Amino acid sequence: MKMPSITVLAVSFVLATLAPAETRPVGGKVFTPDSSLERASEIGLRAHTNVQVFLPARPMANLRPFGPPYAGYAYETPASLACVYGLVNVVTGCNPNTVTTNPTGGARMVAIVDAYDAPNAASDLATFSTQFGLPAANFQTVYASGARPAYNSGWEFEESLDVQWAHAMAPSAKIVLVEAASSSFFDLMVAEDVASKMVEAAGGGEVSNSWGGSEFSGETAYDSHFVKPSVVFVASVGDNPGTSWPSTSPNVVAAGGTTVRRNPSTGAFLSEYSWDSAGGGISSVEARPAYQSKLSSTLGNFRGVPDLSFDSDPVTGVWVFDSNAFGWNIVGGTSVASPALAGIINISGSFYSSSMNELEVIYGNLSVVADFRDITAGFCGPYGGYSATGGWDFCTGAGVVSGKAGK
Repeated sequence: MKMPSITVLAVSFVLATLAPAETRPVGGKVFTPDSSLERASEIGLRAHTNVQVFLPARPMANLRPFGPPYAGYAYETPASLACVYGLVNVVTGCNPNTVTTNPTGGARMVAIVDAYDAPNAASDLATFSTQFGLPAANFQTVYASGARPAYNSGWEFEESLDVQWAHAMAPSAKIVLVEAASSSFFDLMVAEDVASKMVEAAGGGEVSNSWGGSEFSGETAYDSHFVKPSVVFVASVGDNPGTSWPSTSPNVVAAGGTTVRRNPSTGAFLSEYSWDSAGGGISSVEARPAYQSKLSSTLGNFRGVPDLSFDSDPVTGVWVFDSNAFGWNIVGGTSVASPALAGIINISGSFYSSSMNELEVIYGNLSVVADFRDITAGFCGPYGGYSATGGWDFCTGAGVVSGKAGK
């Protein structure tokens, strides 16, 4: 992945003189790696990542040893999003530059399925953990085919994001990265089966899938790979209007995206909207599952996504460390949502017997305000035609989590 450096610049900048809690409005642009671009010839055959990177116009300088890597920014940390989503005691503003209380808990296993090899995944995860005061991760990489896969820079960046944010939300769970031989759906399903067997053997947990592709007629033939006793599967809905498989599978928790709004001058949390680039809508292939029966008047006979959402807008992105991509980066895309929500489901401690059971609980608790925070502003979807509204909607599903209960 060819990415402009956003962290290593030999310049002196006024950021060095800013107090840690101060922020300044920052412009920039969004960069999409090649691995996140879908080609028409690949639909139904290969998956793509759901990663986007925010490149600030103002250069970063003066790396700090703890907390947000650079002063003067209000991008998200494990502690700031734990505060926003009620996973810790909530502090007014949930300012990334001042809050330091990380999520706690987690058990058994969260497995990450991705394609190709991330040679520095363990050391980059260690750097991430040290920076944000997280405990050292119990981490393992597994080659699904038995042989080390080839290297692909975009997928490697995806893997850095996935393992770091699964660990950030479930710091005491074992994190296993299962690397598929390629991004073909065949190879990814081999990896899916390896991952789910490992999670089952660990006594239960979650499998996160941040990749996907446009729906295709044969997708239902793969849905059985997301059924395993004691395993809850999570998948990103994608970063484009419309639906994406495997998030449309009735056997996965579909992870959607939001935008976290912060005061440009203070960094204080203001509100949360739907992210207009996140996927969502009605599947053209997958039948409506029983847990969505209360939504039949909205969905008709087909599956609706997403189920839950999480901050995914790169403009309000999260910190990720990748030693092969210039160090510290600001990252978005619904690739953030899948591992983060898998981690949150893990620390809830329920460990349901299947994704179906997990989804029955989520949809059974739609009206429980203590469990979910409804997102009622913003839009998404084809032609921007869907709106975030009260209750379940095509932009954010049930909304975002509010504490650990009800998951």
